[in-house]
Amino acid sequence: MKKSNYFCMVAVLIITSLIAVGCAKDLPVAYSIKKAGHKGGDLTPPQAYKWATEDAHVFIVDVRTRPEHVLVGHPTIAYHVPVKFWTGKHASKGYGMKINENFSKDLKKRFNPETDTLIFMCRSGSRSCEATNLAALEAGWPTDKIYNMMGGFEGDKVKDKDSVYYGKRMLGGWKNEGLPWTYKIDSKLAYLEAD
Repeated sequence: MKKSNYFCMVAVLIITSLIAVGCAKDLPVAYSIKKAGHKGGDLTPPQAYKWATEDAHVFIVDVRTRPEHVLVGHPTIAYHVPVKFWTGKHASKGYGMKINENFSKDLKKRFNPETDTLIFMCRSGSRSCEATNLAALEAGWPTDKIYNMMGGFEGDKVKDKDSVYYGKRMLGGWKNEGLPWTYKIDSKLAYLEAD
């Protein structure tokens, strides 16, 4: 093999390896945009983080259950107001949950619909859509002051069956974006049950 061909082959291998490493590190981010079916807007986790850390009247609200909030972790700046509670039982599909009948009251206890913008976050983006609807229809939030955080805390599952990451929550989401999160419970942000 000629020296120039050998050099080209080595260069191609190095470039291919660098691309492969970069792709593994920076997986494509695919957010499930759920614009249809919920009130308000949609934001990515980085957009939500930037806005909530720059504006004193913008809040991220984690609407997951207490076990998820405590055991899976949560954004360091998120207030916890569950839209549903875990019943402690397993359902035919997933975990048994019941609606938080005081969700609207819980929101109003902490936030003001006239001045505050709320960004709702759940595991992957479904319950946060429910939360935007409840905030608008039952708690009186204007639709221009409520948002669903796409991808939620854990992100969406990889759906490509040929991927080694198939079924894992690696697409988007607060954690996958490398935004600050913790297991520590801050009493100022923790869930306060309605009176």
